[in-house]
Amino acid sequence: MPKVSSVVVPYAAYLRVYEPLVAFPEPERSHWASYARRPDRPSYQDELRRSLADLLPTPPVVVPVHESSDAFVLEVDGVVCVCPWRTRLRGWQALGELVDELPAPVLDAALPQVVRLQAAQDYERWLVRNPDARPWIRTATWQVPLNWFVLVSDEERRHEKGTAEVPPLLRYRTPMVQARRRVARALRTLKDTVEESPLIEGLMDVGRWLEEFHPRSLVELDYGGLVHVLSAAELEGDHSAADVAGGIEALRRGDGAAAGEAYVRLVERWRAVRDRRSAN
Repeated sequence: MPKVSSVVVPYAAYLRVYEPLVAFPEPERSHWASYARRPDRPSYQDELRRSLADLLPTPPVVVPVHESSDAFVLEVDGVVCVCPWRTRLRGWQALGELVDELPAPVLDAALPQVVRLQAAQDYERWLVRNPDARPWIRTATWQVPLNWFVLVSDEERRHEKGTAEVPPLLRYRTPMVQARRRVARALRTLKDTVEESPLIEGLMDVGRWLEEFHPRSLVELDYGGLVHVLSAAELEGDHSAADVAGGIEALRRGDGAAAGEAYVRLVERWRAVRDRRSAN
């Protein structure tokens, strides 16, 4: 495990969508086209540092006052695709999730009620002007939701061990059309074989989210900060996407035993990761 320090490290994983420039209306399209040509674009770590810096003042800045004009950029087969940060929208959404997760005394100590109330009021006013807004990035702390693995395949897995200067990396990238196809197939199998499952609800939610984007988009599942809590051996041996795909295929064949084995492997792997949250 990494050395514990006084700095709270957000062990978060990310699901990102990169859309082609054609998906954006003007003048946003021109902004991203110009932005993509910049040689000094910020990195994933820059986004993380900025979000942490906002938590240092008293009271903390829970949600940025202004929306970010930054994005992550990829070029796929000659097509420039961007994933806007939208840190303000994501901040509001994360605050709503935090309220549901933390006990009231802990929440009040970290984020005073007056700060939360002001943020909620700002979000309500903003939604009136932006009713169709959605984030390009989803975040999960201390885990990768199992429904995310349905979108990708083991063949799309990229693992780099890292060096003293460069952290390790574990991520998947897949075309949007492939991700949507996998969601549809998995839902058919699960609905035919399982009466109720959180995986079905999660898949329906992520499937609706994917439908909001251009069909030529790219989907990225990134272990993000989880690479700092998992050992080199754990990263090397983590083939969760293969386990999820194998479990769903076993259900389709009617092989309940094989499906159960895959599920146990997944549950034990990710329970071990979440348990470290309490240890820290």
